[in-house]
Amino acid sequence: MIYFHKRRKMQVLKLRFAPFVWFYNKRKSMKKTNLFVLVMIVFPLLFSSCSKSTKRFKIDTSEKRVEVKIKRFDKAMMTLVDKDFKQNVAKLYVDFPKFLPAYTAEILDTAAMDTVAVSNLFKSFLADKTFAPVNKKSMETFADVTDIEKSLSDAYTYIMHYFPNAKLPEIYFFVSGLNRSVIMNDDFIAIGTDFYLGSDYKAYKDFTYKYLMYNMRRECVAADIVSATLFRMFALSNDKDRLLDHMLFRGKVMYLLSVCMPQEKAEDLMAYDPVHWKWCNQYEKNIWAAMIDQKDLFSTDNILIKKYMNDAPFTAPISQESPGRLGTWIGWQIVSSYMKNNPQVGLRDLMKDDNYQKMLENSGYKP
Repeated sequence: MIYFHKRRKMQVLKLRFAPFVWFYNKRKSMKKTNLFVLVMIVFPLLFSSCSKSTKRFKIDTSEKRVEVKIKRFDKAMMTLVDKDFKQNVAKLYVDFPKFLPAYTAEILDTAAMDTVAVSNLFKSFLADKTFAPVNKKSMETFADVTDIEKSLSDAYTYIMHYFPNAKLPEIYFFVSGLNRSVIMNDDFIAIGTDFYLGSDYKAYKDFTYKYLMYNMRRECVAADIVSATLFRMFALSNDKDRLLDHMLFRGKVMYLLSVCMPQEKAEDLMAYDPVHWKWCNQYEKNIWAAMIDQKDLFSTDNILIKKYMNDAPFTAPISQESPGRLGTWIGWQIVSSYMKNNPQVGLRDLMKDDNYQKMLENSGYKP
């Protein structure tokens, strides 16, 4: 089948940086279709100023706890057997009525109502020799997901504590033959577990770029899901076109992510390896000076903004030694400084505020 063939290397995009997809289409209707797919995946401790500014938001996650249970479409699909195969496929329709139509449309490229085609495609997928070992590895890597469910439950408890009107998505796991990393709509976030088998997993060398492989790890799943949830909840206003606007909007979400997942290291939330995280800390003053000297901060040049915000081997306007997405990293530091120096500002106030010029001025940010 055409979607099981060996593909060229894919540019993969971390869920926590899903707004890159929205950035390209920010002037288009975000309601063009209920289902939107992110074709690609990508995402020392925080500075003392960052860690101190988030401590005031710590809560007891045992109170009014949100319990997350991951829906294992991947397991259900992988346990289909030749005997009574069609009947077992029919059971998927009953057990996964929301997710199955999205999966068949985006992964199998056929309508869910065509049960004969769906059954045949499932059978072909499970028999494919190229991806059988990938599927097996996925089942082994995600045999027990109680730790991921706990992390999600903790984070979602934070979200509901501070944003009680939020609509939380259902969470699904699936496998796709390295075809999709995530499928999302208004009801759910679904994760392709075959994209999280370890940064040293050999099969990835044929499908993506080396600089992205560090974050294709099981440990990244929970943060990616929580990040995707937050980026669903909040959006950058269409009239915000400057690099500064993109930086501080993204910085706000990263700050909120760090509040909701206080047990995670900052570099892991940022999807930076330790070397890149250390580089940013070491050269923060130089990064900021270069942005000011080059007059990049207030630029509305989409190409320049993408260079600062998109995932890439490095941030081109700064240095080939840098990691990508330095705009997000600097934005996070500015927001952290702002929250530290303005203790009267709550999380809801922060997320509603889109006066990014004023936020910068009141941040006291001086690297």
